[in-house]
Amino acid sequence: MMTESPRSLRVAISQFNSVVGDLENNTSRALAVVSLADEAGADVVTFPELALTGYPPEDLVFKPGFIADTRAALEKFAAGTGQTPAIVGFVDAGRGVDDSSVPNDDEFHSMGELCGVDEFDGGSELRAGVRATNAVAVCGAGKIFGIYHKKHLPNYDVFDELRHFRPGDHAPELFVIGGVMVGITVCEDSWVREGPVAQLARLGARLVFNINGSPFRTGKQQIRERVICARVNESGLPIVYTNLVGGQDELVFDGGSFVVSPGINGAYVSARCASFTESLNIFDVTVAEASSVQTPRRSTIVTRARPERRTRLEGPMFAPMAALSQEWSALVLGVRDYVEKSGYRQVCVGLSGGVDSSMVAAVAVDALGASNVYGVLMPSRHSSAHSVTDAEQLARNLGIVARIVSIEPAHKALGDMLAPHMRAERINTGNVTDQNIQSRVRGLVLMALANEHNLLVLTTGNKSEAAVGYSTLFGDTAGAFAVIKDVWKLRVYELCAWRNARETGPWIPEAILAKAPSAELAPDQRDDQSLPAYTVLDPILQAYVEQDRSVAEILELEIDGADPEMIRHICGLVSNSEYKRRQSPHGPRISSKAFGRDRRMPIVNHYRR
Repeated sequence: MMTESPRSLRVAISQFNSVVGDLENNTSRALAVVSLADEAGADVVTFPELALTGYPPEDLVFKPGFIADTRAALEKFAAGTGQTPAIVGFVDAGRGVDDSSVPNDDEFHSMGELCGVDEFDGGSELRAGVRATNAVAVCGAGKIFGIYHKKHLPNYDVFDELRHFRPGDHAPELFVIGGVMVGITVCEDSWVREGPVAQLARLGARLVFNINGSPFRTGKQQIRERVICARVNESGLPIVYTNLVGGQDELVFDGGSFVVSPGINGAYVSARCASFTESLNIFDVTVAEASSVQTPRRSTIVTRARPERRTRLEGPMFAPMAALSQEWSALVLGVRDYVEKSGYRQVCVGLSGGVDSSMVAAVAVDALGASNVYGVLMPSRHSSAHSVTDAEQLARNLGIVARIVSIEPAHKALGDMLAPHMRAERINTGNVTDQNIQSRVRGLVLMALANEHNLLVLTTGNKSEAAVGYSTLFGDTAGAFAVIKDVWKLRVYELCAWRNARETGPWIPEAILAKAPSAELAPDQRDDQSLPAYTVLDPILQAYVEQDRSVAEILELEIDGADPEMIRHICGLVSNSEYKRRQSPHGPRISSKAFGRDRRMPIVNHYRR
C-alpha cells in the first residue's frame, strides 16, 4: 500500500565543495551540514555526486584501499546522522553485482599470451576499476537505509566514467522520506529519455532527487534545466537537482542547483540556487499527486511524515547569469580552489603591461584578495616605457605589491655565454633564440621568487596563443596554473571590459586595453607581425579547434581578412604546437572544447586537412 504523503517536503540542498581524496574532512564537513539541516527542521538534505570522495576521483578508484577507506567514511557519516536523513554520493565497491563480466584468472592468462608476456599484470587494478561504482547512499538515524548505483556512465567531453566505474544493475528502489515516496538518480541517469526517472514514476515515486557533479562550461546551466524539464514532462514528477560547486584541477563545478516542477503549461523551474558559491538552501518542494496509473512498489521507510507546517518556505530564485559573468566567476572559483586546495595561500604573476597578464592579476585578486597576489615586472632592453608604467598603474588599481626585476643582466650574460656557440658567433638581437632567452629568464625569475616565498606562479597565456604555439616552453609557460588558457584573445578584452564596468573606476587601465598587443621581445615588436589580427585569427581557430571543421570547410566560411594560404598556415600551427600544450600548465575549463580533457590530439600528427 502506498504511503500517504503531505503536499510538500522540506528539502535542504547542499551545494557542497569537496576536496578529492580528503575523506575525513569531507565527511566531517558534510555532517556539519546535516546538523544545520536537522536544526532547521528539514525533511531531507541532499548532497552532490561523490560528495564524500570529491569528484572526479579518477584512478584513485583503482586502489582497493581507497574504496575501503571510502566505505569507512560513509559508515562514519551515517553514524553521525540524526532525525534528518541525508542523500550523499560516494564510491562503492559494487558489492552484490554480477561479476560475470570481470575477467577470471584464466582470461587474464590468455590476455598475457596475446600480449606476448608470461603474465598479464593488471588484474588487481582492472578488477578494482571494474567493480567500483558511482554510488549514492540514503542515511539517517545513525544508519544506512539503502544504496543506489549510477546506471548511465558518461564517456564524452571531460568524462571517463567507463574507465573508472561499472554501471549499476540493481532494480530501481524507492524510499519513503518524510512520508513521501521518492526515487534517486545520479547525474546522467536523468539525461536519458524513458530511463531511470520514467521507471521511478511508474513504480510510484512522487519526487526524484538527482545528485550531480556537472562541470561548468558557458551556457551549461540552460542545457541542464532544459534536459530536466524534459524528464519532468515525461514523468510528471518534480525533480530536485543538486550540483557540486568548486574547482578541481581544470574542472570548475558551478552549483546552480534547482528544482523543476510539473505545471499546467508544462515543466518549469520553481527554484534556483546561486551559482559558484557553496551554500545550504532549505525550502519546501511540492510533490506530485498520486496517479492511478502508478504501481506502488515496496519501499524502504526512512522517515514518516511530520505534522503539517503552518508556514511554507519558498525556494530561492536566482536569475540566470550572463555569459561574461559566468566565465569570470568560473575563473575566480577555479583559481581560488586550485591554490587553496593545493595548500598554498599566495600567488605571483608576471606583469608585462599587457591585457593578458592584467586580466590574470585581476582574477587572482578577486579569487584570493590583493594581499595574496604579487606582481613582478621584468623589463628588458626591448620593453617600452609604457609597459612598466601601465603595469605599475594596474598594481595600484588592484592594490597589490609589485616588484621590479630587470632581466637585462641575465639576458646579456646568457648572450655572451652562448655567443661562441652560435652560427655567427653571436645572438642576433630580436631573433627567435634571443626572444626565447628573455622569456625563459622571466620564467626563471618567477620560479625563483615562488620557491623563496612559497608562491604559486600563475601563467598568462590565452587560448589563441596556446592554439598556435605563440609561447615559449620553460618561459612564459613556466608555472602552476594557466588562468586564461581556455579564453580566446578577443574574449579576454570582453571580460576585462565587463570587469571594469563593475568598478567606479577602471580596474584594468584603459591604456592597456587600447594598445596593440606585443610580447616586447624584439625592437618595435607587435603580435600582428607574426600572426593575423585577432579578429581574423580567433574565428579561424574557433572553427578548427572547437568546431572540428576541416581546412576545406573553413575556407568556405569566407572569414574577412583570411586567405586560403593563411588558413592553411594557421591550422598547421595548431597541429605543430601540440607538444607545447602537453607540457604547459593546465587551467580552468570554461568552453565546450578546452585543450587537454576535451580536445585530445596525437602529438606527432601529419594530418593537415
